[in-house]
Amino acid sequence: MSEELFIPVGSGKKEIYETLLPQIAALIEGETDFIANLANITAVLKESFGWWWVGFYIVKEDVLVLGPFQGPIACTRIRLGKGVCGTAWKEEKSQFVPDVNLFPGHIACSSSSVSEIVVPVFDNQDKVIAVLDVDSERYDVLDETDVTYLEKIAKIVTKSLV
Repeated sequence: MSEELFIPVGSGKKEIYETLLPQIAALIEGETDFIANLANITAVLKESFGWWWVGFYIVKEDVLVLGPFQGPIACTRIRLGKGVCGTAWKEEKSQFVPDVNLFPGHIACSSSSVSEIVVPVFDNQDKVIAVLDVDSERYDVLDETDVTYLEKIAKIVTKSLV
């Protein structure tokens, strides 16, 4: 397990992600505690990109429950199909919302968040077990590159499941 993080200074977003992917895999390799792994991944992403909020919601029965995160306080529980997180869970696909004010049924955990990406995390039987949620307080921060690489990070989480 690696406990040091290298973030290439002056690199573009894609290069940063390419550098982070093997580091994230190494960081959680051999660790069987799901929560510990999610906590470290949120720290890597927050430190690397400085987003407003980054974290996981974990499926517990019929609701998403707040898991490890970094940023301001957040909604604790989200129902299936509600908001961006609940929609990603229900539809089992990533949601990129450049302007949350235009998303029907958006749940405003913080009025400072204006842009959001939510990526489902699947178990080894292709069942959604969590969602990775990233929020920005600026409209020009999140894009399709983030969606692509956050999906790769979600797959790293799936591979780590025992």
